[in-house]
Amino acid sequence: MFLGIDVGSTAIKLGIVNTEGKLISYFNSPYSTAAISEDHIEQDPNDWIKLIIKGLTEFKNNNPNCQLSGLSMCSQVNTHIFVDENGEALLPAIFWQDTRAKSEAKEIDSKISDEQKISWWGTPMPIDASHVISRMLWVKKNKPDVWAKTKYVMLPKDYCIFKLSGEIVSDPLSNIGLVDNNLKYIDDLLSLVSGTPAKLPPLKKMIEQVGVIKKELPFNGTKIINGTMDAWIGILGSGGFENKKNIYLSGTSEILGINSKEVIPTPGIIIFPEDENIKLHAGPTQSGGASKLWFCNLFNLTPLEMNKLVENENFNDVSPIFLPHLQGERAPLWNPDLKGIFYGMNSKTNKGNLARSVYEGVSFSAKLILESLEKSSNCINEEINCGGGGFQADIWNQIRANILNKKINRLSIKDPGILGSVGIAGYGSGTFSNIDEAFNEMTSFDKFYEPDQNLKNYYSDFYEIFKNITESNIKISEKFFEFSR
Repeated sequence: MFLGIDVGSTAIKLGIVNTEGKLISYFNSPYSTAAISEDHIEQDPNDWIKLIIKGLTEFKNNNPNCQLSGLSMCSQVNTHIFVDENGEALLPAIFWQDTRAKSEAKEIDSKISDEQKISWWGTPMPIDASHVISRMLWVKKNKPDVWAKTKYVMLPKDYCIFKLSGEIVSDPLSNIGLVDNNLKYIDDLLSLVSGTPAKLPPLKKMIEQVGVIKKELPFNGTKIINGTMDAWIGILGSGGFENKKNIYLSGTSEILGINSKEVIPTPGIIIFPEDENIKLHAGPTQSGGASKLWFCNLFNLTPLEMNKLVENENFNDVSPIFLPHLQGERAPLWNPDLKGIFYGMNSKTNKGNLARSVYEGVSFSAKLILESLEKSSNCINEEINCGGGGFQADIWNQIRANILNKKINRLSIKDPGILGSVGIAGYGSGTFSNIDEAFNEMTSFDKFYEPDQNLKNYYSDFYEIFKNITESNIKISEKFFEFSR
């Protein structure tokens, strides 16, 4: 059996899974995110490791004779921890939605040509406010005392591996935007902020053993396989190990991906370096499940109550159009200043109309990414494999199928990050001989949603309006940003 750990945006998730993909034990515990201001969003990295150890302890107490063949871990990325020489955090973790470094991002991005970006990554990917080099420059400018004490700038997965094993290590794919197509740090990029190369952890492959659990912890001596970022791992666990597959993950944000060796440079899309015969084209939004959580908090609803509101909606009525730009937007727009919008309300608009429009707006934003991905990968499919907490509502899944006009295949295990990590643990520990073998054994689907062709034209028309409003929002947000300053 194998242990998968997912250091998510809102919760720690652990799962023990056997070689047939059956979930044997499961642990899930949330932790808080502090919104200090619109731009400053932070987490306490000690919360992550405390909950991981709590989960390991519960597993050991409930399964005293259980022996693990290995564990692997994935985590949110573009969340950064500045640590001292003892591995202790000097600041709260700067969360991936944090945009405090947007001025530094623009400063760095202006020094890099599209030709350079394409030579490094195969696509003109922007340097944004969540890029580690932007954050490093921000800390260097604004907290020079912290910068002077910083030994490493770490990602959540790497911080937790250090706390479990004492080893300092990262992996190339988690450092997308810092590494080139040869999986090496980009010297020309790092040279734009002096002092950065020495503060980055050494890189090892995601399938390499990087240590063992310390003797004082539960399951001590268990092999730790490096693992990688949650999006890549989740896409892998949802069937993305197969060539030309469409994958869609939904959690705090929406993440879509296609595995294709064909590359057509397309603005707004991230292309990962090829690893284990997988070349992933991907795009994350800024607010997917986060939009649902915001709406529930606004109207004091549970997620199930919101689902009921939408299920009871009359789909013959037109709902407003929602732009889910509550924290700006990532792919494919990459604009931290965008604002959320409800467009098309009137005196009869009710809470149910707005709830439905949130589900539709998040789905429209996913379609915007998917169209760019299809161009980038030169691949169009009729089906899409889906997983994550955001795919547990039947009504939302059906709306997505209708808007994307694709059959949705839902992953059996709710947490694709756990399944992906377990597959990497199985391969890295030697139980499986390759990636395909590991995930062919473990990946399965439990529900399927066909698009309603009667709604095809309806949603096609509204998608065009969504795009038009988005274009206007870009212009309006520039003026609003200047006004709000």
